[in-house]
Amino acid sequence: MNKSIREIMGVLSVVTAFIGVMLFATSQGWAQGVSAKQLVGTWTWVSVDNVRPDGTKVQPFGPNPKGLIIFDANGRFAYLLTRPGRPKFAANNREQGTPEENKATVQQSLGYSGTYSVSDKTLIFKIEATTYPNAEGTEQKRSFTLTGDELKWTNPAPTVGGTAHTVLKRVK
Repeated sequence: MNKSIREIMGVLSVVTAFIGVMLFATSQGWAQGVSAKQLVGTWTWVSVDNVRPDGTKVQPFGPNPKGLIIFDANGRFAYLLTRPGRPKFAANNREQGTPEENKATVQQSLGYSGTYSVSDKTLIFKIEATTYPNAEGTEQKRSFTLTGDELKWTNPAPTVGGTAHTVLKRVK
């Protein structure tokens, strides 16, 4: 075999290997980031940390937030986030809460539902219903990473101000 044919075959081997690696990477989601399909399932809250504009850090839902977020295969989501230990309503009737009970409920729980999509490492929520009426009809974006069964996102504009950093774990 002459030298030019060996060189061409060598180049073809490298190109073939590169194409194989890229096809594998694409099938695994490596080349274009995470797909919405990889989020499908049920997730539980691990932590929600807000950094206020002055740099102070708070955990508005406590050190062990409760609730779930569910992403379905049709691009819909629902989530409930609560702080454990909220005061119960003395009247045992949600329509008869005291101002303090109502305030604690509003400040220590949050629910959203609507549609979601993923674009270039950004999770996009389109809010259809929420316990916070000002967010209804809005689109909210979160930069995120997915490592195994751990989902992390940053919300640059949470409804309380500052920046929120969230960690979730897939429920098995």
